[in-house]
Amino acid sequence: MTIAPQLNLSREALEPYWMPFTANRAFKANPRLMIAAKGMYYTTAEGRQVLDAMAGLWCVNAGHGQQRITDAIREQAGHLDYVSSFQMGHPIAFKAAERIAGLTPAGMDHVFFVNSGSEAVDTALKIARAYHRMRGEGHRTRLIGRAKGYHGMGFGGLSVAGIGRHRRDFGPLLPDVAHLPHTYSREHQAFSRGQPDWGAHLADELEAIAQINDPSTIAAVIVEPVTGSGGVLPPPKGYLERLRAICDKYGILLIFDEVITGYGRLGTPFGSAALGVTPDIITCAKGMTNGAVPMGGVIASDKVYDAFMAGPEGAVELMHGYTYSGHPLACAAAIASIDVYEEQDIFANCARASARWEDQAHSLQGEPHVVDVRNIGLLAAIEIAPKPGEPGGRALAAGNICFEAGVLVRTAGDALVLSPPLIITDGEIDRIFETIRGAVRALA
Repeated sequence: MTIAPQLNLSREALEPYWMPFTANRAFKANPRLMIAAKGMYYTTAEGRQVLDAMAGLWCVNAGHGQQRITDAIREQAGHLDYVSSFQMGHPIAFKAAERIAGLTPAGMDHVFFVNSGSEAVDTALKIARAYHRMRGEGHRTRLIGRAKGYHGMGFGGLSVAGIGRHRRDFGPLLPDVAHLPHTYSREHQAFSRGQPDWGAHLADELEAIAQINDPSTIAAVIVEPVTGSGGVLPPPKGYLERLRAICDKYGILLIFDEVITGYGRLGTPFGSAALGVTPDIITCAKGMTNGAVPMGGVIASDKVYDAFMAGPEGAVELMHGYTYSGHPLACAAAIASIDVYEEQDIFANCARASARWEDQAHSLQGEPHVVDVRNIGLLAAIEIAPKPGEPGGRALAAGNICFEAGVLVRTAGDALVLSPPLIITDGEIDRIFETIRGAVRALA
């Protein structure tokens, strides 16, 4: 089956769409088009079946085409397509928030709806600053991010993020931002399984930043529990615990960006539960609706929420929001996604599959050009040695070989990153890593 002629996808027909994070000219000269998806597989415009080892873009946690989610969106669209969440609402938004709060760590009971992970991060940063202002500490404005961190593409998220190529073209960014070092050292951590033993001391850099800048000026620290787009970097054992302790010591809010680790990726509803550390604020998106409708959220602790509720009852407590906050279709998709996760026991399947995933990933140690393997939950990165003067070239070539062999992986610098739907079977795990094995053996 091929639909390209039916869609008249000439170069001219492709030109109007300015694609994100894409080499537009190269893509439009040789487009890679998907026309359908079901379960673990995409169907290309040429009719090939491609195993999705990225869950779309870290987001289709329950697999593609879950009928319950599709039906919920269709039914909601026919019943109530839109209503503002400004000074009015609809019941399904409150039900969605209740269901989400039922998955969160204890004391994380309040959900502010947005439309993406980028909006969730910018919202969380604004809430953090406003929280301190509500408490009479409006001088706390400084934000702390981390090298290699990815927090979306809004100006707030870019400012606290730590991937230079993403930031380069858009400065100047927000002032009053500092960055922790990243937690990765190949010398000390190569081929670690899960959380590496080395590196907890790197959290103490927050102490140094606090002393340089005066801890009473710091509003919040934001980190991904597991660095995702920066290369799948699990936190060293004890690292997040030390960040939590330092934040508590100085009255700093701790924000976990769980856009990737939320909704089962580590075998628990949120990564904070799997890692045993509870932040003050969680950002989420992606698996929130299984990727079916754009949606994001900021989950606030009772402490944070209650600080906003101390003023006059008739006053707007947080002067912030979006036209599509709590959109009815997104809320329907969120509720249906949680139903699917629970009824199909998908988080437990992730936990079960993680052991085989880890073993198969680390079976690549010793293969040509493979210099590191990192994994946690159903996440992994295969680090590939670049050719001199060609950073990322080998990884990109390996990714293309995998795609031609029917497996979709993603490249991030010199790494192949993997994040499959959580419904994955043992046979599909084996196929992914055997395909990567063949790809790295084929590299020059």
